[in-house]
Amino acid sequence: MAASSSYDGVLLGMGNPLLDISAVVDEAFLTKYDVKLNNAILAEEKHLPMYDELSSKGNVEYIAGGATQNSIRVAQWMLQVPGATSYMGCIGKDKYGEEMKNAAQAAGVTAHYYEDEAAPTGTCAVCVVGGERSLIANLSAANCYKSEHLKKPENWALVEKAKYIYIAGFFLTVSPDSIQLVAEHAAENNKVFLMNLSAPFICEFFRDAQEKVLPYVDYIFGNETEARIFSKVRGWETENVEEIALRISQLPLASGKQKRIAVITQGADPVVVAEDGKVKTFPVILLPKEKLVDTNGAGDAFVGGFLSQLVQGKSIEDSVKAGCYAANVIIQRSGCTYPEKPDFN
Repeated sequence: MAASSSYDGVLLGMGNPLLDISAVVDEAFLTKYDVKLNNAILAEEKHLPMYDELSSKGNVEYIAGGATQNSIRVAQWMLQVPGATSYMGCIGKDKYGEEMKNAAQAAGVTAHYYEDEAAPTGTCAVCVVGGERSLIANLSAANCYKSEHLKKPENWALVEKAKYIYIAGFFLTVSPDSIQLVAEHAAENNKVFLMNLSAPFICEFFRDAQEKVLPYVDYIFGNETEARIFSKVRGWETENVEEIALRISQLPLASGKQKRIAVITQGADPVVVAEDGKVKTFPVILLPKEKLVDTNGAGDAFVGGFLSQLVQGKSIEDSVKAGCYAANVIIQRSGCTYPEKPDFN
């Protein structure tokens, strides 16, 4: 690792900070609330009683989450350089908000939260069945982020300082104008801007917002389900993940952008990387089923591991390896948590 000063604030994330309320449930619980495994959705009226029901379970855990925040925390853990990463999002003025602040601080992330006076801190129900997870997000305060917060000098300073900026697709539902400001800044200043497809519903119902920002995106992440929905809504008529990754990488670029790299994970199947009109695949670290605790945060951890190498100027191959390492660590633990030190070389 080079001198820590050169990595000061090198990576910035912006997104929806959510407190994960995670518990092992059964199929009947999923049916009761009409949720599918391996999906991520926004809570509707019918889901609201779920949070109390999960909280009353003996095995419930509360873990600071939110997709982008998870990725940033994992990148920070992999880097082991204090202050290398920073994060912005909106929380409420409540005990969950305090937990969020403490978790960010403990992780070594410089967090500048916008604190909403009225709304409670957002939560995410994590229903685990057989190691697979379903996510139902009740954004609350996370939905209240405003670009006015971003424009404040002390917060915009984090943008100025960063050389890499990562935002999960989930933030498109909250503050597309904040994303646009940061995306344009990255294009004008030759910085690397990265996003994630994040969930089928983002690709399907927030297509316009996604379409507007895509030209600015240097690296786009996603999983095979999201990639196939992305293809479907565009009428590409292919389910072939390699072909879809290639086509995503070749979508139009904003002026000043050289190229786009698409990185699509497929669970236990190889990671697909499309760059310069070519596709490469990289195997993941396979895990015996009995070691799987839950897949919550696996995709976020992959991105975090990937970013930890990219910001050091490492190759795509090294970045994918680090992503696979981080994801492998996270799925052997509950939620997006990790041991004290990484063991990656």
